[in-house]
Amino acid sequence: MVADGHEPGRGARVRAAASGVVAAALALAVASLVASVMDPATSPLLALGAAFVDVVPSWLRDAVVALSGTADKAVLFACTGVVALLLAVVAGLASLRDRLYGVAVVAVIGLVAVVAVWTRQTTGGRLAAIPTLAGFGAGLLVLSPLVDAATRPPGTGAAAAGLSRRSFVALAGGSAALAALAAAGATAITLGGRAVTGARTAVRLPRPAEPAPPLPAGVALDVPGITAFTTANDGFYRIDTALRVPQLEPADWSLRVHGLVEREVVLGWEELLASDLVERDITLSCVSNEVGGTLVGNARWLGMPLADLLARAGVRAGADMVLSRSSDNFTAGTPLEALSDAGRGALLAIGMNGEPLPLRHGFPVRMVVPGLYGYVSATKWVVDLEVTRFADAQSYWTRRGWSSRGPIKTQSRIDVPRGGAAAGKVAVAGVAWAQTRGISAVEVRIDGGAWVPAELAAAANASTWRQWAYAWDATPGKHTLTVRATDGTGHTQTSRVARVVPNGASGWHSVTVRVT
Repeated sequence: MVADGHEPGRGARVRAAASGVVAAALALAVASLVASVMDPATSPLLALGAAFVDVVPSWLRDAVVALSGTADKAVLFACTGVVALLLAVVAGLASLRDRLYGVAVVAVIGLVAVVAVWTRQTTGGRLAAIPTLAGFGAGLLVLSPLVDAATRPPGTGAAAAGLSRRSFVALAGGSAALAALAAAGATAITLGGRAVTGARTAVRLPRPAEPAPPLPAGVALDVPGITAFTTANDGFYRIDTALRVPQLEPADWSLRVHGLVEREVVLGWEELLASDLVERDITLSCVSNEVGGTLVGNARWLGMPLADLLARAGVRAGADMVLSRSSDNFTAGTPLEALSDAGRGALLAIGMNGEPLPLRHGFPVRMVVPGLYGYVSATKWVVDLEVTRFADAQSYWTRRGWSSRGPIKTQSRIDVPRGGAAAGKVAVAGVAWAQTRGISAVEVRIDGGAWVPAELAAAANASTWRQWAYAWDATPGKHTLTVRATDGTGHTQTSRVARVVPNGASGWHSVTVRVT
């Protein structure tokens, strides 16, 4: 019941709920506009999205990644939007009951947003909350007038009720138009201010002091539908925690190496470009990749050997981990031996397949470490390396229950056939990987029968995947095809089924094919 004792009708409740939605839209649009002027990273929508990730149970996050793959960001924003919509409706209905109730709901949401922004900022301090405060202030300014207009005055008849509804439509429409203008302004400023795209285009990668060896003949099999040996940049999977791709100007980039070192090192962009860079063909894979999944890709990377950089800093005795940090505060804990072993080939990468890193893949600089899942090694937009100990520090994902080291498991996948095939000779083919160990054999099994060897493509090196194929005499009916690989150490891929948590999925990949 409203303060004057009048019980609102269904129409008034619907308009009050709509009032909350319009006020929320204006709040978020104004906040985005102010953030685009100050720093897009201070947007409360981004901060609340990141907070949403933190409070969601690990099993649900993993399920989202497994189901949506590289569309996980879109799913997250959709979920955040649904939650925001529900809270906006609650605020509107609470205001209908009592205006102070609505103010209290908005104030609590705003406080949560401010805390989320503060706890996720590495720069800006308290000023980072200005966009959030401005946005929620604008939302509060229009919420009460909207609810007032939404409420039918008691005992005034149909004409007055119609006037009230028209007033509500006018006020709601005006507020929605302001929200649209603010959102458009934020978008225009953000797009106009993306000088980083132009800076990336202007980068001219130097010739490597140590080019990658030419790919051997036969590294790619002539099988339609098989995964290409080299993954195109625009098709390379992206899984990370960044809800907004960081925008780092190369001229402003620097990397600090500190902690358990003899001397602190600060590396700048020009010095990095002028160093002895090397090329490496390296396959990366995500710990969230299910058996048979596509969160894996192979590229030719250009960068500085991380072993050289650590040697320059001089690692002290007792250190066993390097905690890397991105510009948006993500951290990964990498075993020191994986970075200090020159033969392994870990890179501070600036190039990917002959061009500067794409923004979404870490421009201007990222880490690439063979043999480790990305959550413990592949820090994008990297700005800090702290040499430390596993006993003294935890990274983003290990604090959330994942294993601390993350070595890649031997895996194989069937790319073709999928679904159906015609009777006769059918090519069964795919890729297998066991980075740093290489692949020595791949076997295929039909309908649970004996394992038979597949043909292997030539190997580029032990840190890339390897194509394989098997000529199958397919007979009509429904068949199950299974694959397994053996790595360069003689270890055959395990049949034990494990989910991705806490250190990667395992098991044999199988597909069902109907032959006609």
